[in-house]
Amino acid sequence: MFESLIDAAGLLFTLNGGMWLALGAIIGLLFGVIPGLGGTTAIALMIPFTFGREPYEAITLMGGVMGAVPFGGSVSAILLNTPGTAPNTATCFDGYPLAQQGKAGMAIGAAATASSLGGLIGVVFLAAMIPVAKQIVLLIGPPEFFALALLGIAGIALSTGGNLLRGLICGAAGLGLAFVGYDGVSGGVRFTGGIGYLWDGVPLVPALTGIFAITEMINLTVKGGTVFGGGQATPKISRVSDGVKSVLRQYPVVLQGSLIGAVVGAVPGIGGTVASFLSYTSAVLVSKHPESFGKGDIAGVIAPESANNAKEGGALIPTLAFGIPGSAEMAVFLGVLVLHGLEPGPLMLVENEGVVFSLILALAVACVIASLIGLAVARWAALLTRVDVHLLVPTVVSVAFIGVYALRSSIEDVVMALIFGILGYLMVRFDYPRISLVIGLVLGEIAEVSFHQSLMMSEGSWTIFFTRSITLGLLVTTLAILVVPAIGAFASRKPPEEDRS
Repeated sequence: MFESLIDAAGLLFTLNGGMWLALGAIIGLLFGVIPGLGGTTAIALMIPFTFGREPYEAITLMGGVMGAVPFGGSVSAILLNTPGTAPNTATCFDGYPLAQQGKAGMAIGAAATASSLGGLIGVVFLAAMIPVAKQIVLLIGPPEFFALALLGIAGIALSTGGNLLRGLICGAAGLGLAFVGYDGVSGGVRFTGGIGYLWDGVPLVPALTGIFAITEMINLTVKGGTVFGGGQATPKISRVSDGVKSVLRQYPVVLQGSLIGAVVGAVPGIGGTVASFLSYTSAVLVSKHPESFGKGDIAGVIAPESANNAKEGGALIPTLAFGIPGSAEMAVFLGVLVLHGLEPGPLMLVENEGVVFSLILALAVACVIASLIGLAVARWAALLTRVDVHLLVPTVVSVAFIGVYALRSSIEDVVMALIFGILGYLMVRFDYPRISLVIGLVLGEIAEVSFHQSLMMSEGSWTIFFTRSITLGLLVTTLAILVVPAIGAFASRKPPEEDRS
């Protein structure tokens, strides 16, 4: 194992290996910044460039792409409230408020540092867990998926501040949207209104692009001015180092987010979006000031970004060990491995150990490269928050629509993004929290499918949710999330003054 690591480092840290890695990191950053594209599209487009190349060169290129995409998506999420990729959505909740407060440099600095550290922790987790990968993957089943989804949905209660009722209404609406389309359990088609486009459900990327990017551009058009409303004539961006320091001060948030990202990423089919939301929710739960989230709390940037990069290392565990893709990116990456004569599975970890460690090192170094580039350009990137909306809005809307269309070459996706953009603006206008609807939409399908699968496993008995220790622990935590705040609010109420006459 140690010799394979040395050999992989020897191949990576050469002029040829460095060029492939740098190329992958730059491409990953660009595809991450542009809304709707992301790592899946980047990997797919890069496959032809690997024809005829050595396996380690292709692996290095793809590792660079995967390591850089998550941070690229956070830049547009922070500056423009426009998540570059779906997992960056959670970064919008506090990153964009920070940009509006003139602290865009601080937010980008925190995202860069958290992404880098999260990615490094994720690849360490990958390297450590490969020998016991089978036991890790088999430990979590449908009951645990269901309990995790419930935990994330319960976070709605804390993520909406004082608007608990409106948050629950939006959460229920998100769940309703998640049930649109083909039912994987019964085989029926639901709530489509006869529209064939909706048979596969509400597509996540157009929905998220619409409810954040298009909504914010509509909002900016109505208000005028710039993203930053501070009124300063001369931009002064000097908080990048403050963002780096904030990550180092809040290292428990980084460790917690990275662990969540690595573990959730290792579960096939869950993906980075769920990891980011769960990490964000967990940060809210353990915070001493949960009411500050959604208003510009730097921990709300650190938590999802550390999970977002760490999930890549976790997702590679089922991909390499069993040939089971942990995400859409990994599904395309499987094609790259097969194309170059590498058969994923237990034998790959034995016969091609050097290739595996090349990928691990490429991911780790790409995270650092992307973060260093981000730190270097943060001061200038933050100036986007000072650009007049008459120049900014047409550019962002065009790029968003092009990115959404390029994903599946579907004009219906563009229409869907526009519909969600209008819906999101109405929610902002009437003070309904968008985060609740997004959480319900993301986790609703996972909760439904996992619930039915659990009942099938137990032949219809609900006891399966209470006889598995992990599931029971998650359900108890969810109950505490809902009950403890209510008890605290009731206890803090002042008793009515008694008539002493």
